[in-house]
Amino acid sequence: MSKNDGSNRQVSGDSVDDSAATILHIDMDAFFASVELLDHPELRGTPVIVGGTAGRGVVTSATYEARRYGVRSAMPMSQAMRLCPRATVLPSHYEKYGEYSRRVMEIFRSVTPLVEPLSIDEAFLDVAGARRLFGSPGQIARDIRARVLDETGLTCSVGAASAKFVAKMASTRAKPDGMLVVPADRTLEFLHPLPVGALWGVGKTTQESLERRGLRVIGDIAATPPDALRRMLGEAAGSKLHDLAWGRDPRRVNTHRAEKSMGHENTFGVDVVDPERVRRELLGQADRVAVRLRRAGFEARTVALKLRYADFTTITRSRTLAEPTDLGRRIYEEVRDIYEGVRKPGDRVRLVGVRGEQLVEAGGAALSLWDPDEGWRVAERTVDAATERFGRGAVRPASLVKPPRPAD
Repeated sequence: MSKNDGSNRQVSGDSVDDSAATILHIDMDAFFASVELLDHPELRGTPVIVGGTAGRGVVTSATYEARRYGVRSAMPMSQAMRLCPRATVLPSHYEKYGEYSRRVMEIFRSVTPLVEPLSIDEAFLDVAGARRLFGSPGQIARDIRARVLDETGLTCSVGAASAKFVAKMASTRAKPDGMLVVPADRTLEFLHPLPVGALWGVGKTTQESLERRGLRVIGDIAATPPDALRRMLGEAAGSKLHDLAWGRDPRRVNTHRAEKSMGHENTFGVDVVDPERVRRELLGQADRVAVRLRRAGFEARTVALKLRYADFTTITRSRTLAEPTDLGRRIYEEVRDIYEGVRKPGDRVRLVGVRGEQLVEAGGAALSLWDPDEGWRVAERTVDAATERFGRGAVRPASLVKPPRPAD
């Protein structure tokens, strides 16, 4: 969720020259919150926060009305409610978000095959080849926005430019529910007055470093000699920022952008001391990671464990496998072994995460004549089939099934 609350919204008029602005960045507006409002239309125009409310629940998304109070994603829900006590809190429903994302991406691909999803709710499109069928880039963007609203009930914001990062910056400025076209010959006019923190890749630390040296807007970076920037920020970062400040971004829309990792993590409601509770959580997360891998057609060469303790100390440990896997049992065994290697008596665990990394296409590795995981492979695919038919949770490892409460 971006920090943009819509207060600096900037949109284009119909007369702007969009002929060379063939790269579109389309970003859904407050996506998770907007999907939830489809079921709660009475809450439109009011501050709404989506996320967990129990224990240490955090904010997943928020409407623009809530963002104006300072509510941000990943913020503790308790803090968000102090900032915006009149907000309505709704629980997350990730299955719905995935379904709406699929529908939106299908709309994009019906216009051009050159679609590069960046996340569940945003994508780059190259519409240069679609102009003969659908009109100018601006017209294409307007039509896509209308179709998304008509077919899903959701709004999106669009940035159009001749370079990817400029298009992304333009969509941010257009939020919510707007469109901003940056003509190629006006790129620097658009970029140079913006604060340095608006540049793609400039985080809080880099922004503070630049501002300490008097570089407050992108035009200041453009006016700084490249050698000076490289001395400040390092060879790669200095050169990259200088190019971006002059609107140079040679990257094209990449339709084969593969996910680098898949994972799950959970913050416990109270700190956990019992290692068996941690192992149960590892098993559940390993199972969920494996299901995502199989659905996406990937296997993981590396598995990683993340632990955060009560004092907020966080460690991450990973292990590269002899053969890539998409099996929950194999992932669990590896992260459990990692956990046993770092566990100390009395540890108070706040958060646990499991991740599959270095993803490769499933079936890419040569199969041996003897597969030690064959039994688990059959079992987990049987569970996948049952889940597809009866819903998630129909079949689970026995150790994840809570025992029935004793009769009173």
